[in-house]
Amino acid sequence: MSKSLPKPKTVPIPTPESAAGLPSIRSVAYRIWEETYIGRGVKTLFKLNQPKGFDCPSCAWPDPDPDEVSSVAEYCENGAKAVAWEITKNHVDRRFFQQNSVLALLEKDDHWLEKQGRITEPLILKPGSSHYEAISWEAAFNEISNHLKALDSPDQSIWYTSGRTSNEAAFIYQTFVRMLGTNNLPDCSNMCHEASGVALKQTLGIGKASVTLSDIQQAEVLMVMGQNPGTNAPRMLTELQKLKKSGGKIIAVNPLPEAGLMAFRHPQKPWEWVGSPTSLQDLFLPVQINGDQAFLLAIQKLLWEEEQKHPGTVFDHAFIRSYTKGYDALIAHLDSLSLDELIRASGLKEAEIREAASLMMHSRRIIIAWAMGITQQRNAESTIREIVNLLLLKGAMGKPGAGTLPVRGHSNVQGDRTMGIWEKMPEPFLEKLGDAFSFVPPRKEGFGTIQAIEAMEKGKARVFFGLGGNFALATPDTEQVFEALRGCDLTVHVSTKLNRSHLIHGKTALILPCLGRTEEDLTPNGRQFVTTEDTAGRVRMSMGDLPPASGELRSEVAIICGLARVVLGTDHATPWEDLAGNYDLIREKIEAVIPGFEQYNKRVREPGGFYLPNGARERKFQTADGKAVFTVNPISPPQVAPGNYVLMTLRSHDQFNTTIYGLDDRYRGVRDSRQVVLMNPVDMERKHLRQGDKTRITSFFQGQERVLSGFAALPYELPEGSAAMYFPEGNVLVALDSHSPESHCPASKFIEVSIEKLHL
Repeated sequence: MSKSLPKPKTVPIPTPESAAGLPSIRSVAYRIWEETYIGRGVKTLFKLNQPKGFDCPSCAWPDPDPDEVSSVAEYCENGAKAVAWEITKNHVDRRFFQQNSVLALLEKDDHWLEKQGRITEPLILKPGSSHYEAISWEAAFNEISNHLKALDSPDQSIWYTSGRTSNEAAFIYQTFVRMLGTNNLPDCSNMCHEASGVALKQTLGIGKASVTLSDIQQAEVLMVMGQNPGTNAPRMLTELQKLKKSGGKIIAVNPLPEAGLMAFRHPQKPWEWVGSPTSLQDLFLPVQINGDQAFLLAIQKLLWEEEQKHPGTVFDHAFIRSYTKGYDALIAHLDSLSLDELIRASGLKEAEIREAASLMMHSRRIIIAWAMGITQQRNAESTIREIVNLLLLKGAMGKPGAGTLPVRGHSNVQGDRTMGIWEKMPEPFLEKLGDAFSFVPPRKEGFGTIQAIEAMEKGKARVFFGLGGNFALATPDTEQVFEALRGCDLTVHVSTKLNRSHLIHGKTALILPCLGRTEEDLTPNGRQFVTTEDTAGRVRMSMGDLPPASGELRSEVAIICGLARVVLGTDHATPWEDLAGNYDLIREKIEAVIPGFEQYNKRVREPGGFYLPNGARERKFQTADGKAVFTVNPISPPQVAPGNYVLMTLRSHDQFNTTIYGLDDRYRGVRDSRQVVLMNPVDMERKHLRQGDKTRITSFFQGQERVLSGFAALPYELPEGSAAMYFPEGNVLVALDSHSPESHCPASKFIEVSIEKLHL
């Protein structure tokens, strides 16, 4: 196990509970009390997700229309935790680092690191030094500039982006990077929904959700696949409850049962806090890990069998004829498949699959939602294309209550991609960008996240710049990533709080502290606002009003523009100072480059903002011939050696991405520890493991082994042969080369492992 990661602990017995309700309110109250001043915290929460407030820095779930927004609490427990985490009264400055060496900080766990508070001034770790020390902004920019100028090529630099970055910051960032001369713009999307973007673009012409928030309660059937809404997008539960009240049915497809779908109590309705909670799911299907594609094909095959018996009653042939292509090939493929083999590969019982098929049989308004349980698989793109196939057969696309819903994670991760944060932006974008800023953007494809890690490891990239995030822990194959970062000449992180990436550093390291979403962004031209894009493609404004945690903080936009001026020189034509002082000017440039942003400054100031164009939503598919595409996807479930298990990583209820708010996972009943491995009780018995026994976990991929020791075994309800542990701790076991074939999404949900009792 890495010396840069915390030591394992023991854990108590899991006791799961219902989702939301009074416990969520208590949790929020505690976090506010713990992190900041009560009055300040409550006042700030009243502005969270409000039309004239700030956008949640946590997930990307859509807000209701302005007239439906709750004026009391338009946020969830985890959104409130994210705000409390950001507005903490604790600060990290030069004195903190005088007292704490990098080596000493490496021994602390990730919860402790972030809990130390907001970083209040720029910091540098000089070559050979053991402690960070203060540095001026001017000196920091010059340090970066000198390193960039020493490179043989701009392609030796990596420019990573976290999803929290605003539209304005993301757009001006990618502009600067391309002016520098490289397309090395990896981002967190590479590790989560990249597979969704690839598969949806191929089949529907747009890599985004086709539904809006209002569609959900109009659906007859909504199927949730590979997602835990109660933790990853808690406000989704409210919409699912509305669907239930409208008579809709919910199918949950996931290896683990999740409290949010089994037992929900609306936190804003006290009368729901007592008595029995609401069971949102009508059918729970404990699919085998990676059995989703087989399950979807089995559903299609059963529907096809029924369609043959009663032509025209199951499939929407009018839609198929008018809007799709590839139907005959798909039907031939379904005919060639064995239902028994599909059922076996899914890990489900035939009766369970038939029940799911019966719910969809005569429904026309179907939504399928999914998250990383689907995307972080070796066959991710194929599985997502099967989701599309199923929806197209039913004509469940481009009408109310029907369509695709890839549930994005980090706030504005989708917006960053729209803004050009991608290593292979299409030619029309690059051409317009060049026209808007009078330069010639590079055309050579850049590095995605996996390629960037490999380049750093091989010495082909020597400078790493991270705009937000916690790259060292967000990425797979932890030890390899650590070595890659440590091999750099310079690592730079734009951050609000201390995290492990600041401690896994290059020869020289810089931390540049930035404003958070909650804070006022004042320039000589007045108070500025930024914009974000949610899962449904709606763009809205976000404006904080709290005094910054320090007078030394700068906005992400100001940091990028200040750095661009120093790196590109005073003679460079782009008016970086003007852009940093007036974000309307940045939005004018966005309008000139990206379709759908016409009258950007005017429309985004309207309550609720505006929706970007979405062809799939209107049955105007932006594919080569304007048709939605049925696809034939080979199915070959990966095999594991006898006696081994398939391990998946997951998030606890007390975290968001790599941010650890606490050590409990309340919805799964795990308390005071994250160093656990969840196992089927039968598998534990076979291995002579008792609850709490420490284990040695070894992963296997292409002849390589990775080991993680000391994690406690806990019995949990999941399929035999399966296991689960928390992200990012489990990343140690994920091979860098284990990813989906087309998008290179890490296969963090399919890790072949052995689990043995650790004899101390």
